[in-house]
Amino acid sequence: MSLKKYEAFVRTVELGSLTKAAESLGSTQSRISHILSDLEAEYGFSLMHRSRGGIELTEAGKLLLPKMQAILQKERELAESIGEIRSADAGTVRIGVFTSVAVHWLPGMIRVFQAAHPKAKLEMRSGDYHDVEQWLREGSVDLGFVTLPGPAGMRTVALAEDPLVAILPKDHRLAGLSQIPIQELDRDPFISLLQSSAHDIHRALDAAGVHPNIKFTTKDDYAILAMVEQGLGISIVPRLLIRGRAQNLVVRPLAPRASRTIALAIPAGEALPVVDAFAQTAIDWVHTWETDAATESDTMP
Repeated sequence: MSLKKYEAFVRTVELGSLTKAAESLGSTQSRISHILSDLEAEYGFSLMHRSRGGIELTEAGKLLLPKMQAILQKERELAESIGEIRSADAGTVRIGVFTSVAVHWLPGMIRVFQAAHPKAKLEMRSGDYHDVEQWLREGSVDLGFVTLPGPAGMRTVALAEDPLVAILPKDHRLAGLSQIPIQELDRDPFISLLQSSAHDIHRALDAAGVHPNIKFTTKDDYAILAMVEQGLGISIVPRLLIRGRAQNLVVRPLAPRASRTIALAIPAGEALPVVDAFAQTAIDWVHTWETDAATESDTMP
């Protein structure tokens, strides 16, 4: 059944006139009359009586009017939902993220994204590298922040290179150096993330042939900072992690230099437009953040 027939009937009843209904629908009175006659012929009974006094519904018309109004309302809601999906204003983005990005990047990205897509919903799952990659493989997140090389079979977009730095207690024997030779990190107690989440750090250590004296292992990035502050050992962490939290630490670049590349990973397949919209927001936000960070560095005394 054509929705146009329902609309002609409902509009005629609501406006009380064939002429007014035709005007509102951009049609003619004769065309609307013909549509209504076809509808009644199809049903096998009358829906309304038309006279000079206006429109009067039959008992059958009274029964069917709310049904047709409901169908037209659902059709309008469907069209609205389709428009929202196309404009990335509908749906939920499930995001997998590790600590440093969750703390220092994600809030800014969300603020920008929500301003542009206020009806979209976001769900965040925070864990370590291994967690995020597992969620991506399972399909329990729509996109995730990872470090390269990312999980196989997914589209990845490199976002930023994040240097790895050595962190030491303030009274450490190496605190006076301007940079820390990686070879010097094999003597002191070393505090490490779990092996499944320390890929970047161990790649740097392995490349230098260094086998650290791992004394403590944790899944919590910020637990590492607190343990180093208390003089329990030394560690290597990404610079983004200690942004704004290095007051009680000695932070030095490594020699040779080492870094991680933070990227966005999106599983294969067609995602909702809202997912692609968030991914683009993240890419643009990081570009702005890097530009601002470079400007801030250039203006520091």
